[in-house]
Amino acid sequence: MAEWIIGLIGHYGYLAVAALMFLENVLPPIPSELIMPFAGFAAARGDLHPLGAAAAGAAGSLAGTLPWYWAGRRVGSERLKRWATRHGRWLTVSPEDIDSACRWFRRRGAAAVFLGRLVPGVRSLISAPAGIAAMPFLQFILWSAIGSLLWAGALCALGFWLEGHYDVVERWMNPVTQVVLGLAVACYLFRVARFKQKSS
Repeated sequence: MAEWIIGLIGHYGYLAVAALMFLENVLPPIPSELIMPFAGFAAARGDLHPLGAAAAGAAGSLAGTLPWYWAGRRVGSERLKRWATRHGRWLTVSPEDIDSACRWFRRRGAAAVFLGRLVPGVRSLISAPAGIAAMPFLQFILWSAIGSLLWAGALCALGFWLEGHYDVVERWMNPVTQVVLGLAVACYLFRVARFKQKSS
């Protein structure tokens, strides 16, 4: 995969960086932990400007948040509560949980979106609850953009600094990502096993 990503970035430049980061957010089989260090490596070779690479990655990442946000807005909290009434065990939430989560998100949504954009495995998913809680679009975009730029910029800078040793980022970040995703799956299975529908 590494050579394929490097080849795409080498051939299509900023467009490839933006497109790969968009896909990483919509369908995350290609982690940004690989894309942006390779973009930084390309910048160190002189193929891209480092600021341009970071900006392209952040722009693609930001665009990738929109489908999940609008899907959340379309579903909405009322429809999600109806689903929770029928399929609460598999959603691992009750209608009351959804009400509580929406109230919490309305108070702390900005921080949740900003920090969520910096956490592997959460970066894509945080957009859906923002939409479900009807977080104002401009606020969502602002905090998503800041978080995305910090994340893309940091990984790009690592790739630029490490140059030919960009694979070090992959060796360190891949296990972290796998641990985060593994914990998320374990928490979900635990909640399914322990879930009890609250009475109305």
